[in-house]
Amino acid sequence: MEQEILFPGDTLGIIGGNPNGIMLARAAKKMGFTVIVYCSDESNPVLAEADVKMVGKLNEKTKLQDFAQRCDLVTYTSENIDVEAVKFLQRFTRVPQGSDTLEITQDRLLERAFFEQLNINVAPYATIVSLDDVYQAVSSIGYPCILKPIQKGFGKCRKQIIKKQTDIAKCADIIDLGTYILESWIPYEKELSLTLARDKDGNLTYFPIAEDYYREHRLHATLAPVALDGEVAAEVKRLTAEIVKELNYVGVLQAEFFLTKSGALYIKRIIPALYASGYVFDKATDVSMFEQHLRALAQIPLSKPNLVKPTEMVMIATKDTDALRTQWVLKDNWHYNYFRYPKSLHPVKAEGYVLVTADSSKHAKEQVEATGIWDEITADDEIVE
Repeated sequence: MEQEILFPGDTLGIIGGNPNGIMLARAAKKMGFTVIVYCSDESNPVLAEADVKMVGKLNEKTKLQDFAQRCDLVTYTSENIDVEAVKFLQRFTRVPQGSDTLEITQDRLLERAFFEQLNINVAPYATIVSLDDVYQAVSSIGYPCILKPIQKGFGKCRKQIIKKQTDIAKCADIIDLGTYILESWIPYEKELSLTLARDKDGNLTYFPIAEDYYREHRLHATLAPVALDGEVAAEVKRLTAEIVKELNYVGVLQAEFFLTKSGALYIKRIIPALYASGYVFDKATDVSMFEQHLRALAQIPLSKPNLVKPTEMVMIATKDTDALRTQWVLKDNWHYNYFRYPKSLHPVKAEGYVLVTADSSKHAKEQVEATGIWDEITADDEIVE
């Protein structure tokens, strides 16, 4: 299909009920686009932001075709979107993000092979199809290590952390459910993320490198910018550019790295979609990841993100909402974004997020910690992606 510029009044399709769609739809309407949202749950709050609402499953081809043909282009907002649905949409409209990168990133073996082909460090791993494989592989992988299904998206129910030999027996309940990888845990000092946008000509613009914090295997907080040695920062950008150069992808994308105490970098994963850690740039920079994603899709010049204010983003869990009432009436530098999920959809992974701005990243982090709302993050919480 011919590449075309998206102008105000043209129609953007958003597929999926991911919370990213809420902010993306708002940004799209601000830029003058008509927004059509397609998702499977009629109570999903993303639909409330749409000019046209369409409800259907990702395998309902008649509805998908109708959706695609109403749109000048379609975007997905989650890396877990069904690849076959994206391929089907591409038959009837433009999907600038494509499906190729999704196929790589949704399969852990394909993703690691891709990184190895580019000579980028990955954690040592082995392919696992039986419990015997785990016993054999752990001798070279070492402890601690993590058993993960090769297909992403199953959550922590299909993963097992192995800290000692007796933990291997715990894998018996899941090992017959598919193929796995056994991956060494890298003893890292920081977990870094680099969010960027790529246009159709391969031009890249970078947001400041951020530090991510995970809790219970989900993103808990992101701090931007992160204080880094200049050589480390340059290497993060170089490696990310090498990766993206080999991908057929347009839009916002994120690369995540482990940084060890010695300064070594290991790639964790790439996310070919909008991701929650990018929420921090709503306040940290003068362009949000949502606007930048739309610029890439619409083929208008990408902005160069400039740091405005060091910021920490913290995801708001349901249990945090009462405690946050005190900060609500006290803090003039705390900025809130609630997803407004209906009660029928509770419990949800996150109610929204808060952005805390300060004169330095250190002060933003200290202010969050001083509230006592969020406990210390443990190493175990950070192990599993």
